[in-house]
Amino acid sequence: MKDPRYQQLAEQIVGYSVHVEPGEHVNIRATGIPEAMVVELIRAIRAHGGHPHVELSQSLITRELLRGATEEQYELESRYRMQRAEDMDVHISFYADDNTFETADVPADRMKIVNKAFAPVSNFVCNKRKWTVLAWPTPSMAQAAGMSTEAFEDFYFRCCLADYGKLKAAMMKLKAMMESTDKVHIVGPGTDLTFSIKGIKAIPCAGECNVPDGEVYTAPVRDSINGTLTYNAPSIYNGIPFDGVSFRFENGKIVEAHCNGDESKLNALLDTDEGARYIGEFALGVNPFVLQPMRDILFDEKIAGSFHFTPGQCYEEAPNGNDSSIHWDLVCIQRAECGGGEIYFDDVLIRKDGVFIDPELADLNPAV
Repeated sequence: MKDPRYQQLAEQIVGYSVHVEPGEHVNIRATGIPEAMVVELIRAIRAHGGHPHVELSQSLITRELLRGATEEQYELESRYRMQRAEDMDVHISFYADDNTFETADVPADRMKIVNKAFAPVSNFVCNKRKWTVLAWPTPSMAQAAGMSTEAFEDFYFRCCLADYGKLKAAMMKLKAMMESTDKVHIVGPGTDLTFSIKGIKAIPCAGECNVPDGEVYTAPVRDSINGTLTYNAPSIYNGIPFDGVSFRFENGKIVEAHCNGDESKLNALLDTDEGARYIGEFALGVNPFVLQPMRDILFDEKIAGSFHFTPGQCYEEAPNGNDSSIHWDLVCIQRAECGGGEIYFDDVLIRKDGVFIDPELADLNPAV
């Protein structure tokens, strides 16, 4: 029997997130997604007058390609993907992670080739087309979240089908606060960080580009960052796990980096290019239903009471001039049970232990 939530999710994606209009060509890039869900997306796109196109892939096949990546191979692949990106009006990327660490044994030099080749395509889609990205609930994701498969599926659909219109009203208030701010000061365990966000737009994300969603992002003035920052959410990048990451900044640059694990891999990632040691995004996570990290950044960066501070590429909508082939969202949760912390805008306390002080932002506080 078909789960009715498949159809509801397809309509949420097509009708709300990317708002498909008649005549638009819509690319579905699906990795390991149940056929029934892809079929519902196709039907929803047609119902809105769009033209569906589908790319299917599998993580094991992708891993094998990455392990032998060559510049010639991915230069051609990049051109192919860029042509498809340009031809499509809308992009839906839908993936299922059966093994979060599937690409952990891909050599770093091979992954660098792929990241460099695909960065222009990713930037084009993000900045020039309507798009959304979402994950599919799998047993491995449930395991990472410390939940049963059934309970995680219920959590997943509750987050994805949330009333993002209600959240957006509070997000707009936060957006205005951020855009009127110069100096940001963040303190917490292992963290004492200052930087400016003056003159850079703040963008509320309420289910349009990510599902689930719930963040308001901007970017720091590139050279304004000074101090120390310790992240407490586990992370994964290019299939490699990183825990306990900490940075020391001088005039915007990461001059010292540590983690609980192989620091050579951490520093190799930060040495991908010049921009990898500078920050391209600062965002506050505000989805009240997402509370625990699970090594899936699509969820983790939305955690209520968190912020992420991202080495690498900035977004065109909130630019600070930083250019890089990486964009690594690293998350710090500041709720009391995670160690607490405070965020100040121009020396005014805005959020304490993950809870916004202003009652007009109450809808963005953790659900209780």
